[in-house]
Amino acid sequence: MTAWLSRFRTGSWRLAGLAFVLAMGGAGPAVAAQVAVVMSDDSAPYREVYQAIQFHLGGTPHQLSRVLAEDLNADALDDTRLVVAVGVRAAEELAALPQRPPVLAVLVPRSWYLKTGRQLLSEDKRRASAIYLDQPFERQAKLIRLAFPAARRVGVLLGADQGWLIGELDEALNSQRLDLVHATLSKGERLIAPLESILSESDVLLAVPDPLIFNRNTAQSLFLTSYRYRDPVVGYSRSMTRAGALVSLYSSPEHIGRQAAEWMRHALNTLPVRLPSPAYPVYFDISINEQVARSLGFTLPPEDELEKRMEGNR
Repeated sequence: MTAWLSRFRTGSWRLAGLAFVLAMGGAGPAVAAQVAVVMSDDSAPYREVYQAIQFHLGGTPHQLSRVLAEDLNADALDDTRLVVAVGVRAAEELAALPQRPPVLAVLVPRSWYLKTGRQLLSEDKRRASAIYLDQPFERQAKLIRLAFPAARRVGVLLGADQGWLIGELDEALNSQRLDLVHATLSKGERLIAPLESILSESDVLLAVPDPLIFNRNTAQSLFLTSYRYRDPVVGYSRSMTRAGALVSLYSSPEHIGRQAAEWMRHALNTLPVRLPSPAYPVYFDISINEQVARSLGFTLPPEDELEKRMEGNR
């Protein structure tokens, strides 16, 4: 992984320079972009997705342009065969355009895409697809079994509009001989009471992306309460590991960009452009907060060993 990141950083700078020369017309007549990457904003995660796409499309004849969602208009997509929407805002801005090429939405929650995004972007499933931000529940259940072999009950707190996930969670956890303990939180309801109810009955708390449950206002209270009950939290991002999750399973922006580039290369070689069905990320990493592990009395295998043992679930 370290070697790959080194190659990525080196290659991305070279490709960025090449893209700049082409954009300025220094390498001959300008060529219309075949692929547009629309970013929700210019923050680091979205830039990293774009840079990874740029790197992994290197060596192909496809021209690439970058557009911020706030600057998006129909003219920005002239002669574009495929557009990648990075984040929910970018996808929603694209959906507002009367004419648009096929759309690949990336770094978007699965629940948003299935309930809202797919219908917004296109009624024709061949003209819209997604690479989700979320991890598959089966992969998360496997990590819990490997990291916490003594665990039997897994707690999950969901927002009321995510209740439809309970059946999927239960099935995935049962495949690893784990029982689901769950509760739903309504808008306006205080977090602590249902959280404590779950923690009192579970061995591990699994975090599922949900802005009603996990946000800047609730994170500290959630982690402190889980510590009090001696329940480790399994998170879904590296930042959650830093904030207090004992272990997290996540796909970085680089991972998402790499997979997007692979899909794009294949789709652009078909007439008309055809995208795969929506899917979870293929590539992922694991991060461990060693200080939290010591505080709670857990000894986990090293990150690289856990990743190697998870290989069969990639």
